[in-house]
Amino acid sequence: MDALSLLAAILTHGRVELAAAAFASELATRVGCERVAVGFVEDRFAQVVAISHGALGEARTEFLRSLGAAMDEAIDQGVSVVAPHQPDDLPRIILAHDELIRHQGGSVCTIPITVGQQFVGAVSLMFPQPDGGFVRERIQAWEHAIALVGPVLELMRQRERPWRRRMTERLRRGWHHLWSPAGLRLRVGTAAALAGLAILLFVPFDYRIGGNARLEGAVQRVLVAPADGFLKRALARPGDEVKAGQVLAELAEQELQLERNRWASEVAVHDNALSAAMARADRAQLVINQAKGDEARARLALVDEQLGRIHVEAPFDGVVISGDLTQSLGAPVQRGDVLMTVAPTARYRVIVEVDERDIGRVRAGQHGHLALSALPWDTLPLEITRITPMAKAVDGLNVFEVEAALGAQPDSLRPGQRGVARILVGREPLAWAWTHRLTEWARIALWGWLGH
Repeated sequence: MDALSLLAAILTHGRVELAAAAFASELATRVGCERVAVGFVEDRFAQVVAISHGALGEARTEFLRSLGAAMDEAIDQGVSVVAPHQPDDLPRIILAHDELIRHQGGSVCTIPITVGQQFVGAVSLMFPQPDGGFVRERIQAWEHAIALVGPVLELMRQRERPWRRRMTERLRRGWHHLWSPAGLRLRVGTAAALAGLAILLFVPFDYRIGGNARLEGAVQRVLVAPADGFLKRALARPGDEVKAGQVLAELAEQELQLERNRWASEVAVHDNALSAAMARADRAQLVINQAKGDEARARLALVDEQLGRIHVEAPFDGVVISGDLTQSLGAPVQRGDVLMTVAPTARYRVIVEVDERDIGRVRAGQHGHLALSALPWDTLPLEITRITPMAKAVDGLNVFEVEAALGAQPDSLRPGQRGVARILVGREPLAWAWTHRLTEWARIALWGWLGH
């Protein structure tokens, strides 16, 4: 049988009903049977979609029902069914075929249409004579032709169906395959996927938020110039460990010494004038010289105090973290200018930059860990102690600075080291942890859109 001619007959039509009718007519002409019917499975039962020579509209409802039942009988058995039963055929169930023959007479051969492993329809060939000449070779030729043309008709039918029906059909087939003997692997995979989904949706895990972190001294003391003058010596540089009372820098004392000599001379002058006024019993001049002498002594005491502070000393044991004065020797300084910053070496605090989207979940007393870039092989425990109430912009993001205390402080720590901190803020399912940023963004976007 020329299967290419049958394909050509259906490919000239754009709709499945017309293509199936053309196929049935062409097949009936080539086989020499009375009529050929084509049906497809719809809602688990075969429905006739075309009869050769356009006879579908003339067919009675009872005939179509009997024909659909015969197709279901062949589809359920998964083999070609011939009625009346032939002596050399294997035993088949042909109850529906016998019922069709009792109403129409003649003989029938129904061949299922398969696509992959699925039976999607059937083709019934009806002959007027009781013996249709159903020899094995002829039936095999018909099966080969239908095996070639049937999937093309099914593809056209699926293309025309609404997407809801296609989706329902695929789900139904998948469900049947899932519980079939061949679906053991699929059942195991589905069970594993459902178990994984349940874990993601319902099993809580530790939820941590993080941000960039830096290490600072628990106390930072800024050392400033005690008076106007010039920098004479710098005895420490950033990174040097210092002891309490150690001289870190020294200002030039020449100008202060000259100032002291000046006010010491003023004191002597006013004391002499006071003595002369007392000798003359000049009460008015006595009071004036006494007041001027007191002013000169006060100025002298101030200069002496400034001379005592020309040595800038470390307030406690620590390390110099800023202020390299070795390149500024001889430079003028004014009172209040920052010279150095000293931090203790044994006490540190951690400043964590937390995104404003996460700050609502951070509370004092929560714990976490710090990983420093200089010590990536180890993590340090920390505890939140304080949350700064004001945000600031860092790299285009609004962040809050969260202060934390370290639980362990190894000797390798230095102020200014940076890293990443992770804070344990609760327990949440993984699905929520992975998707809450997206859902929160969608809520804000939707709220803003509805607000307009």
